[in-house]
Amino acid sequence: MRQILQNLKDGKISLADIPVPSVKAGHVLIKTTKSLISIGTERMLLNFGRAGWVDKARQQPDKVKQVISKIKTDGLAATAETVLNKLDQPLPLGYCNAGVVIEVGKGVHEFKPGDRVISNGNHAEVVCIPRHLCAKIPDSVDDISASFTVLSAIALQGVRLVDPTLGERIAVMGLGLIGIITGQILKANGCQVIGFDLDPEKVKLAKSYGIRAFIPGKTDPVDAAMDFSDGNGVDGVIITAATKSNDPIKQAPQMCRKRGRVVLVGVIGLEMSRDDFYKKEISFQVSCSYGPGRYDPGYEKNGLDFPIGFVRWTEERNFKAILDLMADKRLAVKELVSAVIPFNSAIEAYDRVEKDAKALGLVLDYPGNVDLKRKNVEIREAETGNVHVSSASEPVIGFIGAGGFAASTLVPAFVETGAKLKTIASSTGVSGTHLGKKHGFFVSTTDYKYILSDEEINTVVITTQHDSHAKFVIEALKANKNVFVEKPLCLTREELTEISRLYKESAEKGRILMVGFNRRFSPLSIKAKELISELPGAANITMTVNAGKIPADHWTQSDETGGGRIIGEACHFIDLVRFFAGSPIAEVVSLSGNGASEESPPDSSVIAIKFQNGSIGSVQYFPNGSKDFPKERIEIFKNGKILQIDNFKSLIGYGFPNFSSEKLWAQDKGHKNEAMQFIEAIRLGKPCPIPFSETVEVTGATMKVAG
Repeated sequence: MRQILQNLKDGKISLADIPVPSVKAGHVLIKTTKSLISIGTERMLLNFGRAGWVDKARQQPDKVKQVISKIKTDGLAATAETVLNKLDQPLPLGYCNAGVVIEVGKGVHEFKPGDRVISNGNHAEVVCIPRHLCAKIPDSVDDISASFTVLSAIALQGVRLVDPTLGERIAVMGLGLIGIITGQILKANGCQVIGFDLDPEKVKLAKSYGIRAFIPGKTDPVDAAMDFSDGNGVDGVIITAATKSNDPIKQAPQMCRKRGRVVLVGVIGLEMSRDDFYKKEISFQVSCSYGPGRYDPGYEKNGLDFPIGFVRWTEERNFKAILDLMADKRLAVKELVSAVIPFNSAIEAYDRVEKDAKALGLVLDYPGNVDLKRKNVEIREAETGNVHVSSASEPVIGFIGAGGFAASTLVPAFVETGAKLKTIASSTGVSGTHLGKKHGFFVSTTDYKYILSDEEINTVVITTQHDSHAKFVIEALKANKNVFVEKPLCLTREELTEISRLYKESAEKGRILMVGFNRRFSPLSIKAKELISELPGAANITMTVNAGKIPADHWTQSDETGGGRIIGEACHFIDLVRFFAGSPIAEVVSLSGNGASEESPPDSSVIAIKFQNGSIGSVQYFPNGSKDFPKERIEIFKNGKILQIDNFKSLIGYGFPNFSSEKLWAQDKGHKNEAMQFIEAIRLGKPCPIPFSETVEVTGATMKVAG
């Protein structure tokens, strides 16, 4: 199938060929018939993508601060690589989709194949969308009108926040698509509406909808609003403009009555006068997209609805309300359509977005001949004479997962091993196709089972969300593949038991399983291990992890999806301490923050480990430290000597006669070395670089710490 993508590095728009997505639990698979280009949002993305580096930085000052902070801890080279990888990721455009249901995922009962639906799906021939971001289209509403639903819900949420009552007088500043739709919804609510826009044609169009509209400059907006409200001031103002000017936020409170309401829907300059808001006690609120539930992963991704008795209007209910207004002929959008453009001509459509300032509704019309079974796309021609790998020991790799970590770190690391990268699987097909083309894969797929059934692929790399690791590991072992899985191995003891059982069978067939405990493969870790191995006696190892704060609702914090930060991340550090101790774990205990206050966050832990050879270690995992301090510091005390590793950039020795320090040009956490050693073990028939017994030991100890 085809999908519209933008490269944020250079702003280039492409109509990419990617595999059809597979339906997921709680999702709806939709074949698109129409989609609306959101002129304001997508023009802003075009301008950002085509801006230079300096302009990009000016537009995102918060991101610049993050970059500066990362440079301090990780170094310039690592930070530059991260930023470039981030900008190189393809951005799917569009969020106003109308189509027909093809298939529904597990747990979806309100939709069935054949239903006409709207969704916030991208500009793509097929989209897979969470159930709460879809709504059925009434029979009396055509697909072109329906494609305006999600955009109209943004307008509706702004209206809900201004909370108008029958007969109130409301001003709308900005008469683009959202502004005119806002005016119609207000009128349907029994309000009188005045509007302002610099474009005479938009003002003329607004008047045709019964909005009393003016051009600022020709008419003073504040004076016009005062005349409109009999000198009292309007009851509320909804700002739907997209401008860098501060005029709307200055004029809005001035045109309001005492205790009026101002709601911001658009994007404007925000240098406001406190005095204007203070004297009249004007309330100011920013509207969040389509309504309650937006950006809430529990609602959008996990399908947890808000009880209607407590949250009357969610984003899904707003979608339905808009469709009802269309069905009742109280919201008309056909007159807002500037052009209906064939999807094949999408690139030309975006030229119009960029150059035609007067364009309003540009609707893409999709052909009906998409191959819905095409889950695999060839992205590189097979090499002549090298279609099949002759040696069973030569690694042929299938990647399951193509997220940010895979893109920035793991895939480049495996590229350097020289192994054949054959197939990459991703849920939507977008990231997998992009990453696959960039690094020489042959096939992009949205069906991971295609990798498992391919007899040529003998090695699977898993880099997906934590809760899926065990599932993919188990299926890959059953398919007789070598397995590399990014940490953690699994989330539960039951999963660990099953993986251990299956691995015994795989090991007998010469297969290996390795978890991405990369820190032990850092050149500084290896050097430190060499230095302490020459010393007699037990070691005392302290590892301090300045982990940084992660929001409580982030998926890694969830026991179900991420396993929590101890299982999801601290396993790395327990493994590293185990590596330096060089002995099995005898005992592990921990103290954790109780989460009662900011000073005692729940993911704050001190983990104490005792080893059979008498060594002891501790992992101090703290999320509430300063970003100026190293993220990871290891100190090893042994036989009157001390080693200190800071952030895997420097190693300092104290008391060593022939070693004082070693510094790297750039941070090296061992990812390339771990990939190389894993691949070499397969090629040469050697044991796994990390003995499976150690992996089980560390995973079990981590689970004990996590409780």
